[in-house]
Amino acid sequence: MNTKNRIVYFIGLTSICLLIVSCGQENPVMPELSFEEKLQQRLIQAQPGDVINIPAGTHEITRSLSLNISGVTLAGTGIDESILSFKNQVQGAEGLLVSANDFVIRDLAIEDTIGDALKINQSNNVQILRVRTEWTNGPLSTNGAYGIYPVQSSNVLIDEAVAIGASDAGIYVGQSSRIIVRNSRAEYNVAGIEIENSTFADVHDNVATNNTGGILVFDLPNLPVQGGRNTRIYNNQIFANNTDNFAPEGNIVASVPAGTGLMIMANDNIEVFENNFEDNNSANVLIVSYLINEIPITDPNYDPFPEAIYLHNNQYTGGGESPDSEPLALLQAATGQALPDIIWDGMLAEGKTAADALCFSEAADTSFVSLDASNGFAKPVFDAAAHDCVLPRLTEISMSLSSQ
Repeated sequence: MNTKNRIVYFIGLTSICLLIVSCGQENPVMPELSFEEKLQQRLIQAQPGDVINIPAGTHEITRSLSLNISGVTLAGTGIDESILSFKNQVQGAEGLLVSANDFVIRDLAIEDTIGDALKINQSNNVQILRVRTEWTNGPLSTNGAYGIYPVQSSNVLIDEAVAIGASDAGIYVGQSSRIIVRNSRAEYNVAGIEIENSTFADVHDNVATNNTGGILVFDLPNLPVQGGRNTRIYNNQIFANNTDNFAPEGNIVASVPAGTGLMIMANDNIEVFENNFEDNNSANVLIVSYLINEIPITDPNYDPFPEAIYLHNNQYTGGGESPDSEPLALLQAATGQALPDIIWDGMLAEGKTAADALCFSEAADTSFVSLDASNGFAKPVFDAAAHDCVLPRLTEISMSLSSQ
């Protein structure tokens, strides 16, 4: 047999052997998919009406999850039982990114993501129920920016949520409309709960404690949606928000003084009532113009002044004893007393009066100061007579969402 024939014979014999071996394996064993791979597959193949269950246990996820199919529910067995852990995440900017209408997520936790934990983008009819987001190593600037983060969305309900350790905001709703945040707890975030550039929001029956700032209501320039207004903040427990500010440098919340209970910046038509403010070391309530940041405004359509802010029937205990702000610290040193319960920077749009900016109907012993910030804090005013006025009550936000 010549060399050429030997090669042909060898190849043929090898093929026959491989065929015999493969025929002998009637059911070849395929590697089982990991939990992460199964979950990714379910999210990709989801259909409207699907309920994707997350069983009890800590499940390691190494890559961002995403969902863009409407009408899907993601359901665990409990806020401390079904845990998606991103501690070893190697890919992606979020934990879970959702762009889908009629979305429900409930009874689970998302931990230690590289970036935002749960981001909801451009979605309508969203329910976030009994969800916990947390960075488990404590408040660090390397933590993700946002815990629960709906943006450019509408009809958003956040109920019985927990947010811990975000380097920007634990519970944040931005550039959105028709929002309810209730029965939730925000702790050890820079901003506990933040409503930004949004309209028609109710924030009530929440606990905000151990954050840098408990609750923030901001309106910022250079965003696609502006004109934040019509937010009600009521029946919340806002106390001991004295954690040092750990936001990365350059973030707008990096300017929030540690020890701030409620901060309203450049928003209009805000009603604040029946809250309990206690032991927030800089200010229980701080109301300011965007100009306080001394950042140039390049957006010609932006209104930097807060107007129609109405406070009534709140309780104030302690606070203002060790302010984390140079102007506030100088004021405290000058008076030798804790700072007042309500602090307004005193800045007004041209042609507006003090009553246009702020009205309050509080107990007789509630203290107040206007900082005179537009004149270099030269002559603070402690007389609240100009703000002794009443504004129309805002309308309750209601939603017809299915119960879960």
